[in-house]
Amino acid sequence: MIEDEPRIRAFLARGLAAEGLHVDESADGRSGLARAFEEDYDLVILDLLLPELDGLSVLRALHNSRPGLPVLVLSARSDLPTKLRGFELGASDYLAKPFSFDELLARVRVQLKRGTPPKNGGTVIRAGTLVLDLTTRRAHLGGTVIDLTTREFQVLRQLAEHPDEVISRERLLSEVWGYHFEPGSNVVEVCIRRLRQKLGPDAPIQTVRHAGYRVSAT
Repeated sequence: MIEDEPRIRAFLARGLAAEGLHVDESADGRSGLARAFEEDYDLVILDLLLPELDGLSVLRALHNSRPGLPVLVLSARSDLPTKLRGFELGASDYLAKPFSFDELLARVRVQLKRGTPPKNGGTVIRAGTLVLDLTTRRAHLGGTVIDLTTREFQVLRQLAEHPDEVISRERLLSEVWGYHFEPGSNVVEVCIRRLRQKLGPDAPIQTVRHAGYRVSAT
């Protein structure tokens, strides 16, 4: 947890420890980033307004060096442009202060669950011609390796884990973004469009009108 406010840091550390989670703490961005590089953590809880090194810079460095590490941003900056910027830089979820501890705990559990390997113990997910490598967070399609952002990988993983099943836009919002956008937001559509552009003409993502999206199992 990288948080410069001592009271918030102590409150969260006690609360998460009471739920059986081990929490290491850093009070500034620079030391927090160094610690995240040194240890094999399952999740980073990150404030944005930090001394030494700001949270967005920490987020960018983490995404570039450890793209598979989930980062939950916890910040007083609740404006939509900052949230979207955070997601562009690789945030897995974003919770604005003030917050409910119960909601934070629920989001933490979701991120930790996403970080667990498939039930078969493997490190890849296969859906037809599409292969997702959970270690490198890359997609393989027709001999081509495609680099994905954290958000793109999570969307594609949701679809690939349920081949031939139609996944609704609302379900993708809930499972991947973890909170509700303003009515009319097109973040899912934008992400799907970017995925299709990256995957190319053989992209296996199908749109089911008025229902959602699916990836073929064949």
